[in-house]
Amino acid sequence: MARTVASLPAGSRITDYISLGVVAKFFPLEKVHEALNQAERASVRERDLPAHVVVYYVIALALYMRCSYREVLRCLLEGVQWLLDPSAPIKVAGKSGISQARSRLGAEPLKALYEAVVVPIAESRTRGAWYRQWRLASISTRDLAGRGCRNPLARTALLALSASRCVNCIKF
Repeated sequence: MARTVASLPAGSRITDYISLGVVAKFFPLEKVHEALNQAERASVRERDLPAHVVVYYVIALALYMRCSYREVLRCLLEGVQWLLDPSAPIKVAGKSGISQARSRLGAEPLKALYEAVVVPIAESRTRGAWYRQWRLASISTRDLAGRGCRNPLARTALLALSASRCVNCIKF
């Protein structure tokens, strides 16, 4: 489904908000490769969009849902270019290339990465994080119902992840 291009506040660009270093800090490349190998989705060929880049791209899409797919990818690739070789030209894949890369990836590596990396950060002494012996959590039913999440792959991954990590939840 096509996404509309959203505008950012005057004088700013999405590159001001996306930091590949921050995403890579919380989702280390080693963990991404482990998740890809576990799901048997690691890149065999050298592609414009290797599997590990697509993982970071999907994470960035989740963070910047209101921006166009290509703009998010362009900014992500600018970050990669800046980290590796600033003189190398960047080549942003077209819509079909992005779609094919995301289809090749699927939801399994993202689920494996989530299970390997994401942990609760609240401790027993964290105020507002507990009700009696239960840790509080929130999942938007709007996103689960699909009205706020128009991307079918992201919606499927969100549903799968929320169902797999939920202790006392209602199954949809």
